Amino acid sequence: MRVLSGIQPSGELHIGNYFGMMEPMIQYQEDSELYCFIVNYHAMTSVSDGQKLSQGTIDVALDFLALGLDPDKSTFWVQSDVPEVTELTWILNNVTPVGLLLRSHSYKDKTAQGIAPNHGLLSYPVLMAADILLYQGERVPVGKDQQQHLEITRDIAIKFNGTYGETFVIPEVEINPNIPMVVGIDGRKMSKSYDNTIEIFCDEKDLRDRIARIVTDATPVEAPKDPDKCNLFINISLFLNEREKTELAERYRRGGLKYSDVKKELFARIWEYFREARDKRKELAQDVGQIRHILQRGAEKARAKAAPTLDLARRRVGLVY
Repeated sequence: MRVLSGIQPSGELHIGNYFGMMEPMIQYQEDSELYCFIVNYHAMTSVSDGQKLSQGTIDVALDFLALGLDPDKSTFWVQSDVPEVTELTWILNNVTPVGLLLRSHSYKDKTAQGIAPNHGLLSYPVLMAADILLYQGERVPVGKDQQQHLEITRDIAIKFNGTYGETFVIPEVEINPNIPMVVGIDGRKMSKSYDNTIEIFCDEKDLRDRIARIVTDATPVEAPKDPDKCNLFINISLFLNEREKTELAERYRRGGLKYSDVKKELFARIWEYFREARDKRKELAQDVGQIRHILQRGAEKARAKAAPTLDLARRRVGLVY
């Protein structure tokens, strides 16, 4: 099974990124043909600082490698190092109805937030479709917020195949119900856009500060509390086994539990959980040249996979004469 997914280098990665995308993708490398990439073209829709985007790309690569992605077991590269994707995007643009893009929830949400409605933001789903179809991706794990984009990819592929003949694999959307919802420190979904994140590799002081800011209710210490309605409980559950979650839930319901004590425990759990990865990341960061070499080698593997697909698409539409 060919599994594919990517992540933006638009800011420091957080525990929502880890549990929602990174950990599942790293697990796929053991039993699937894994394609994992850093989508820096996509990040341009929200990052206008060139130096920030460049450094963010290296940082995401360091994060993935430190957390266990093995470039020998997967294809790991940077989106912009495979120019074939931009040519395929243009080809796909010509079978993509504008109305389909205007119905994108992500586009409407972002423009409603005041983000300038430029062409990159509008055609984001077409580039995403090219990312997937170029490598004939069979399964694409996504969160529910990306489900519509995958449906757009399927629509584009079906229309292209219907117009020009069988060219692309129609990808299957995978939404894993076992992947937990990770809430931010303000109770909303954890997102860099909301500045409510807990970063994977922040330093000790920043981690303590972030956790201290997690919003809790005003229930008195001695009163029973509902763990299922507590942001703090939801996040610490990510780092507990079933027995530990049951025991903590019982402490909530008995009363007498201090949220400050749970925050201290959450800090300890996160700090220990990522300890090995944190040490490995520091080691990898000593040789950024080696990181670039890994990404370049990954791009070569990706281009070898992409070239036949693009050649077929070019032939189908008449660009080969």
